[in-house]
Amino acid sequence: MILRNFLFAILFCCTATATAQEIYDVSRIPAPLLNKSTSVIRNEEHSLIIKNRTNATLIYKKAITILSKSGEDVAQMAEYYDNFSSVSNLKAVMYDAKGVKIRTYKSADFKDESITEGNMFDSYRIKKLTFLNTTFPYTIEYSYEKNYNGYISFPEWSPVDNYDSAIEKSVYTLQVPKTVAFRYLKSPALRTDSIQNNDRIVYEWTCQNLPAFEYEPMSAGIRDITPWVMVSPNDFEYDNYKGNVENWKNLGEWNYRLSNTPQTLPEHIKAKVQQLIASAKTDKEKIAILYQFLQSNTRYVSVQLGIGGFKPIAAEKVATVSYGDCKGLSNYMKTLLSEAGIQSTLVILGSGRPSLNTSYASFGQTNHMILCVPAAKDTTWLECTSQYTPMGYIGNDNSARTVVLITADGGKLVRTPVYKPEDNFQNRVTTVALAADRSADVHIKTSYGSSQYEDHLGMMLLEPVEQRKRIMKNLGIPNMEISSASFLQPDKTVPKIEEDIVLKSSQMINQGGDKLFVTLNLLNRRESVPAKVENRKTSFSVPYGFKDTDITTFTLPQGYKVEFIPQDISLESEFGKYTAKVTVKDNMIVYTRNQMMNSKKYTPEKYKDLVDFYKKIYLADKQKAILAKVN
Repeated sequence: MILRNFLFAILFCCTATATAQEIYDVSRIPAPLLNKSTSVIRNEEHSLIIKNRTNATLIYKKAITILSKSGEDVAQMAEYYDNFSSVSNLKAVMYDAKGVKIRTYKSADFKDESITEGNMFDSYRIKKLTFLNTTFPYTIEYSYEKNYNGYISFPEWSPVDNYDSAIEKSVYTLQVPKTVAFRYLKSPALRTDSIQNNDRIVYEWTCQNLPAFEYEPMSAGIRDITPWVMVSPNDFEYDNYKGNVENWKNLGEWNYRLSNTPQTLPEHIKAKVQQLIASAKTDKEKIAILYQFLQSNTRYVSVQLGIGGFKPIAAEKVATVSYGDCKGLSNYMKTLLSEAGIQSTLVILGSGRPSLNTSYASFGQTNHMILCVPAAKDTTWLECTSQYTPMGYIGNDNSARTVVLITADGGKLVRTPVYKPEDNFQNRVTTVALAADRSADVHIKTSYGSSQYEDHLGMMLLEPVEQRKRIMKNLGIPNMEISSASFLQPDKTVPKIEEDIVLKSSQMINQGGDKLFVTLNLLNRRESVPAKVENRKTSFSVPYGFKDTDITTFTLPQGYKVEFIPQDISLESEFGKYTAKVTVKDNMIVYTRNQMMNSKKYTPEKYKDLVDFYKKIYLADKQKAILAKVN
């Protein structure tokens, strides 16, 4: 009997070992999942158990095979927690290519660190583990529990978070008591399974055998073609604050209660406000003056301490310490305007994210606060975290979006301003004095507006030495020596930067025999064409619409005349317009180039047309004039 039990135990252990090897043996991965993948999620279990309106538990387990060194960036575990959540029961194991266990990690292997750094005050910490192995492929498996003591939103399930990662299986399970009301939003094609288990309802969403998605140029993201689920409670309690987020009106009402507390300013700040606006004749002038005062006397510091992640710091505190986060600075500006007799409204939005879903309210879609100063014909929007951008310019990440006004009547959905291609301009005038030895003196004067102003703002803030390094790297003029360079914002109320560069080039033009070849588009050439993509899956877009105008005047070198200039070019498509024109006057060649691009989200099948349009621009930008010696 003892021998029989002993043999049974040996058999059981061998079977268990064989099962483990069978599960994570890389040879068992279906071939389609290996195509263009650097990693494969073998199994992911994401189980969220909602206990009541204040407590919930997330039980998480993941096994992922790292196929090559290119996939090492996913060989890690990281989970955040704060004063209202905790992470426990951490476990991790590493397996070789055959699925044989090669290492079991101990509790001491997991790092527990604060994430507070730089301009940030918060209570967030992170538990993390980085897996290291020099032999590929290998598999890592880890699990943990996260307990929530008060919540305001729930984790989103989005199993596809890398272009080059395939999924063998990922499951999201949601357990909810019948007494807890909630809502969910999912990707259109995803199936929802649900069963009732006594006093609870269990929902399940599954993703299986999903091959990796190859990155596609100019992609608007893979969310439209991958599975995802967003879950939000109707009623919640967080840091002793109760609320309802069933719709945007209720979410806004809760935010209004948080921010609508008596706001006072120190007496010297009140006096300063009145002094500053004393000579202002209009509300617009007052707003501009006080916005510049805000920028000059405060700086941005992120504050994410409990309810402080949602409730603005008191205006009096910001005035005293001279810093705040987006909420605190927006609220401070609101209070400054109130002192000047101007009413304004706080706004929450998803900065750098898609527009808020008008039919599904949740905190998970928002991450930023700005300020709106309504007016009958000329509403002003203020980004209060920037010390440099002008009044009314809220940036590309905040424009053309559905946002929520925080009003006394609750949240109100509105749209932020749209920056048209004409707003996002680049106007450049360049003069080039060519010499017979192929050298040239070049003077470049450029104006950048709105989104292009934003792109070049960093140049204005650099030290002169760094500015010159960037110019040398970006201009692409051969053998150049910079004589002078400046970047100025002449009017602090307008989003426009003026760039002025003077340089010399010892070898500006190419020579062939007794001919000189002049590349007409000196500075704004399209240097490449987006790669073709067969059977494209994702939509695409340009970051923003823009309009570029380049006028380049070449003064001919002594002893040369124009032998050839290219014909005018005009291109037009649904993506934009392009024209290039060359004229000759006296001893000068004038090249004028205009390009306007629309900012839209285009369907995948239109990508080939975009590539064709860009290819025509690419070829047009390479055109040359030919100079010949005067007999």
